[in-house]
Amino acid sequence: MNNSIRALRKGRKLSQEELAEAVGTTRQTITSIEVGKYTASLPLAWKIAHYFGLTIEEVFDFSELEE
Repeated sequence: MNNSIRALRKGRKLSQEELAEAVGTTRQTITSIEVGKYTASLPLAWKIAHYFGLTIEEVFDFSELEE
């Protein structure tokens, strides 16, 4: 699933480790989500979106699921 986490994180000059700590997960999980190898659970997706002050739909691209 495509997402804008890397761009959002870079915009705030955050490391993957810093974002992971802020949302209660590991750096490896953030890495996997950013490169599309792992889809975040709904609670984690909400935490990430909330951290950036956005909705889940603004962070994650669900268009491939709509087909």
